[in-house]
Amino acid sequence: MGVLVIVGTDKGAFLLRSDAARADWKIQGPLFKGWKVTTVARDDSGRYFVATASDVYGQALHVSVDLDNWRQIENGPAWAKDTERKLNQIWTLNLQTRRFYAGVDEAGLFASEDGGESWSPVEGLNEHPTRDSWYPGAGGLCAHAVLTDTKNPKRIWCGISAVGVFRSDDGGLTWEIKNQGIPMLIEDKKHKEIGRCVHGLVADPNDAETIYRQEHTGMFRTRDGGETWQRIETGLDSSFGFPIAMDRTSKTLFIIPLESDEYRIPADGRFRVYRSANGGDAWDPLSNGLPQENAYMGVLRDALAVDHLDPCGVYVGTTAGTVHVSNDAGDSWTQVSCILPRILSVSVYVQE
Repeated sequence: MGVLVIVGTDKGAFLLRSDAARADWKIQGPLFKGWKVTTVARDDSGRYFVATASDVYGQALHVSVDLDNWRQIENGPAWAKDTERKLNQIWTLNLQTRRFYAGVDEAGLFASEDGGESWSPVEGLNEHPTRDSWYPGAGGLCAHAVLTDTKNPKRIWCGISAVGVFRSDDGGLTWEIKNQGIPMLIEDKKHKEIGRCVHGLVADPNDAETIYRQEHTGMFRTRDGGETWQRIETGLDSSFGFPIAMDRTSKTLFIIPLESDEYRIPADGRFRVYRSANGGDAWDPLSNGLPQENAYMGVLRDALAVDHLDPCGVYVGTTAGTVHVSNDAGDSWTQVSCILPRILSVSVYVQE
């Protein structure tokens, strides 16, 4: 058994490989050299999908079965030519159900019914009645989080910055805003229910009603599919951050708080991951092996991943290009011997 970590950066993707011990790592790359690799996902058949972006050539979606030979998807997500919207990048891919989803910037959701070969806009969300009031966050107007209920694929959640969380119960035909209990960030004169800025979403793998939300204004949890949200910040030195991940076996949560919206760096130059083993009721800082002085790097929303082994491995990529790995659920950490370009995404796959 081995572990593959795919690290997407501003200048390509890097493959990190190790055995089940997850102690020694071999590094290969860059793939798609010079291109932004914005997100990576693998479907149930073992195909890898990589989204790339270029300020000059635009965005693209690529697929491979062996990570050596790649084919660009010809009919990838794209806005209609007669619209003023620009597709700057693909932020996220959800390949967990028969129907695939891609969340993009400028914010929108696309779906594929044929295994990713062609994509069409999800009009119910993309043309939502509040659309004229959607406002970008610092990272742009981005649909960056898509959750699906594997037991009921017609239920879908989508997080958009700086708008909020939307839910569909009918396969994407209609969508409702699910921000009750989340403090207002940017108040819209017309649509009071938007104006929130969700940074990350993760759902309980056995109960899609339970969702954890890293918001611009704090950490929140819902137990009713997004109808209401409550704060879960006990033990945190800051509730501002971007990524959130969960080990699906132990249901342990991991987040990486930054000092504040204003500063967006680790507080006091101490780089720490926070862990909750009780569904967000309390959080504990993890620092053993992580830099605890003069550490001022950030972690972007797609740059934290968990491998679901026992104990789970946790993987963090930073804006400084460093990769930090724990093979014991966060109790201790090592830094992989590499300094990569600015890291945009981290995904991990267990290989038999």
